[in-house]
Amino acid sequence: MEIEKLDEYRFRVPKGSFKGMNADAVLYSSDTLMEKLKRDRTIQQAVNATTLPGICGNVMVMPDGHEGYGFPVGGVAAFDSDEGIISPGAIGFDINCGIRVIKTNLDEKEVKKNIRRLSEMIFNSVPSGLDSRLKTGLGGDDLARVAVEGAGYLVEKGFGTADDLESMEEHGCMQGADFSKVSQRAKSRGRQQLGTLGAGNHFLEVQKIEKTFDKRLADAYGIYEGQIVVMVHTGSRGFGHQICSDYLRILAEYQSRQGIKLVDPELSYAHVKSKEADDYLKAMKCGVNFAFANREMITDILRKGFEKVFMKSSDEMGMELLYDLSHNIAKLEEHVFDGKQVNVYVHRKGATRAFWKGRAEIPKKYRNYGQPVLIPGSMGTASYILAGGEGAMKETFGSACHGAGRVMSRHQALREIGADKTLSSMKSKGIELMVRDERLISEESEWVYKDIDEVINVVKNTGLAVPVSRNVPVAVIKG
Repeated sequence: MEIEKLDEYRFRVPKGSFKGMNADAVLYSSDTLMEKLKRDRTIQQAVNATTLPGICGNVMVMPDGHEGYGFPVGGVAAFDSDEGIISPGAIGFDINCGIRVIKTNLDEKEVKKNIRRLSEMIFNSVPSGLDSRLKTGLGGDDLARVAVEGAGYLVEKGFGTADDLESMEEHGCMQGADFSKVSQRAKSRGRQQLGTLGAGNHFLEVQKIEKTFDKRLADAYGIYEGQIVVMVHTGSRGFGHQICSDYLRILAEYQSRQGIKLVDPELSYAHVKSKEADDYLKAMKCGVNFAFANREMITDILRKGFEKVFMKSSDEMGMELLYDLSHNIAKLEEHVFDGKQVNVYVHRKGATRAFWKGRAEIPKKYRNYGQPVLIPGSMGTASYILAGGEGAMKETFGSACHGAGRVMSRHQALREIGADKTLSSMKSKGIELMVRDERLISEESEWVYKDIDEVINVVKNTGLAVPVSRNVPVAVIKG
């Protein structure tokens, strides 16, 4: 495949390179990262996605991109709100998999002397692993309320604070959810999964702000060097996964009836004005709201746990939510395209919103600075806090990457990376590790992912986001 190099950090497969392309496929990368992209089907999947109808602008792949189900992870595409489509494959199975960062006023010395006890508290209090469950006292009616009202319903029930909602994308609730569009199987899977971490690449990390890059932005976000923060990465668990699975089957039937031919059956879609697309969006929003609520429940557990370990109230420890954002979602947004204001359904799969300053969707306290962009690295390596950049608004419909990005499958990692190598590396860095499934020590090791610093360098140099801080792990808790 011929790939044009536009500049040091942008590459393109131009429209017309393959039959049926309706747009360019643009890759934000570096020479080194491009070599990794060429090892799997990421670029071909981006090209395939350009054949979808109603696309506006390019199909874009972020520097953490890698092969996914039909549509690349790290992919972004926008579709016309009248003539476009909705594609579950361009959103992902883990609907609203996302990240939040909780600030504290604790320093490393205070945390380090309690790190084992703190890690055990988190490990024992937040259920993790594939089949993790939590008895919250919430029943079936509560699940329906969570699916429609999101994190706000949990705050109403005493889990979390009203201030949290002001620091969440969509204020923790995507409007228009309809619980009747969710299958009984999905409802059953989600019933006891609120407040659970899950498995795979999901994690909880206690981190230290190692370095800040922009004092003005750091002050606006309330972060500083030496500060301890907590990063939470999880999504909608089996509830969202089942919603996606259910609607992939429904859309396969829709496409058969419509006579739609796809270059890849995993790119199934429905036209945006169809009943099938409308039903899926209403169900997807239930998954989105569940995930916001899930991270809010975990935050409530963490605050209570920190109080027991440090014998202070969470308010005394400054445990405020910095921000919470989504990775896997489709949203109707207003953007400038071809010099006009347009409404488009932006699909972000393994990509995060990165709005520049001034957008009404950004919380008031951050509106003059840009939306916080939270990007985790791999297990045992750095994570970053950034601010949405002007370049994102001009080029990517306000989007940036969501992490480091895999370069090795789980099976390959188990074959080639011994757990001892990972444990030794983390021990040398003084990182406490607690993991429920020991296979994850190999499957999620730092060598399975791209270099997070190089990924962030691409984001910075393309203007998609502005680095604010580099965080390093003190403790890692995984399923």
